[in-house]
Amino acid sequence: MTQALLVLNTGSSSVKFRVFALAPGLALLAGGKIEDIGSGASIKANVAGGQATLGALPEVKDHDQAVSLMLDWLDSHNSGWQLVACAHRIVHGGDRYQQATALDEAALDYLAGLTPLAPLHQPHNLAGVALVAARRPGLRHYGCFDTAFHARHQPLFNRYALPDRLFERGIRRYGFHGLSYDWLAHCLRQEYPALAQGKVVAAHLGNGASLCAMAGGASVDTTMGMTALEGLPMGTRCGNLDAGAVFFMVKDLGMALAEAERLLYEESGLKGLSGISNDVKVLLASAEPRARFALDFFALKVAQQVAAMAVSLGGLDALLFTGGIGENAAPIRRQILSHLAFLPPFAHLVIAANEEAAMATEILEGFAKELL
Repeated sequence: MTQALLVLNTGSSSVKFRVFALAPGLALLAGGKIEDIGSGASIKANVAGGQATLGALPEVKDHDQAVSLMLDWLDSHNSGWQLVACAHRIVHGGDRYQQATALDEAALDYLAGLTPLAPLHQPHNLAGVALVAARRPGLRHYGCFDTAFHARHQPLFNRYALPDRLFERGIRRYGFHGLSYDWLAHCLRQEYPALAQGKVVAAHLGNGASLCAMAGGASVDTTMGMTALEGLPMGTRCGNLDAGAVFFMVKDLGMALAEAERLLYEESGLKGLSGISNDVKVLLASAEPRARFALDFFALKVAQQVAAMAVSLGGLDALLFTGGIGENAAPIRRQILSHLAFLPPFAHLVIAANEEAAMATEILEGFAKELL
């Protein structure tokens, strides 16, 4: 029987999963996602080489039910493999984890303490660990971190202009989307070896968005910082903002801190600028001037920060696009590139995101001896 790895990404309203054979090549055995948990959930899943399962689900109130449904679906579609481990996407690894790690009680306690740094993601990521462990007590659990790819930044790129005592207490630039960037670096090594050794800016553009400056496949700089709020404007997050604006909201406009936090994380970005939606497909199809403004703003800010990443690298050999917007919104890519036309020529590529494959690769390479 084939030993297999479950790769899990538990989000705020979704559970995404893939099953890989724990062997060289990491054959994909099954995968899918349960979406819209709590409001008309649906499943889209398939076994490799088989028919897809599509459609609405009975009322799925919470992640507890969603994880149960996922595991039941995997049991009923098992074609001769046995789950021995589960790898969990965890957004924030803090300054402790520079690579994937086994998730014991001490690790989970530390990661729970990082929740204020990733309030939209960390609680759901960690809930997935507990939910699967309760239903499959024999599995080993591992955490794969979005911050790990950036963990070896030089001080010039991981500091804020604050006193040392605050850096020592964790106020520093961590960076995110590292699993996506790790996959892009892998793809470059496999398919574009010359570029892999060069100066590359990778653009992970989706509802969450960031850039990463890579030299020789390693992260040098990135646009996100201590939290996933810094950097580019995103679907509902503001991106870079004068910290004084937050003081003004609280002191002069009378906002509670929780209200200001919700505004910056959930009501800003493309959604806030357009007043319509955080969905780029909706905005591209809209005739509303505010929709056009939001997209123009987004493209300009991406281009400006691509140029900043090129400064960190001392040049630019290629710009990579990935993520939902980066892969699918050609008008946005063209607009970004038009802003950068003044630069010396550079290559530009679209590479499909595959964070799950990056996680599976890291687990196979790092923990094969204990799993096989």
